[in-house]
Amino acid sequence: MARLHGVLPVLQTPFLDDDSIDEASLAREIGWAAGLGVDGVVTGMVSEVLRLHDSERERLTEVVCAAATDHGIPAVVSTGAESTPVAVRFARHAAASGASGVMAIPPLTVALSDQGLSSYYRSIIEAIDIEVVVQDASGYVGRPLSIALMAELLADYPDRVSFKPEAPPIGPRLSQLRDATGGAARTFEGSAGAALVDSHRRGVIGTMPGTEITWAIVALWRALEAGDADKARSLSAPLMEIASLFDTVDSYVAVEKYLLHQQGIFPSVRQRQPVDFVLDPESVAVVDALVAELRTAANHAG
Repeated sequence: MARLHGVLPVLQTPFLDDDSIDEASLAREIGWAAGLGVDGVVTGMVSEVLRLHDSERERLTEVVCAAATDHGIPAVVSTGAESTPVAVRFARHAAASGASGVMAIPPLTVALSDQGLSSYYRSIIEAIDIEVVVQDASGYVGRPLSIALMAELLADYPDRVSFKPEAPPIGPRLSQLRDATGGAARTFEGSAGAALVDSHRRGVIGTMPGTEITWAIVALWRALEAGDADKARSLSAPLMEIASLFDTVDSYVAVEKYLLHQQGIFPSVRQRQPVDFVLDPESVAVVDALVAELRTAANHAG
């Protein structure tokens, strides 16, 4: 089984005026990303999956998997849930729909012990035969997963699990997981590209940014893989500044949908309500200027 790696952007979910999923725009987003050279696509928290009801999540999975297959790239589906049976159901549905992997956050409404988390993740892993990305989304919500738990899961499922550690401090925790597993842990960066340069030094095998600036992330990843430090620095500076402006899931969603709309991928910036962030005109001006700087750097990077 080929393992997940490289640039796998987390998709935004476009909505029509009646709040239903805009399937045509979703397929267009995937085709656009594929044309930019990504190594796969992902659904995650910024896909607004926690604001979808179960049948919508399953339909999102089906559309994403079908479009990714059409473009010859793998799809990874977010399957975390508040109960183990629901998470297992989502994981089995993803596998049946053609996903190459699933990504699971832990339950958010209960503070589980390592034993409880281990049981939750083992149930998901053992229910399917595709890769499971263990997502520590505690940079935004919840509590950090322990290094010991992640190392234990890798020891028992060495060919089945990878990790997306997002708890701060990201760099040191990446190194701790790497060292605790003798370098065997396969980890993805998940800071919208802001920490990608440092994370690459610490051994990540890929990144899961948003789709809105895929062209810049692909250029940065290629520069890092080629050892071109100058190109990497020129791209990472505006990325870090963009990421520093926003710190909640809703703020990232707002910016990403704005930029997808600006690039003609989405017809609107509609989000599922309620949200805790509205993109104001001053923020728009700053984002536009930084994206222009990033575009120049990406063009120079080739």
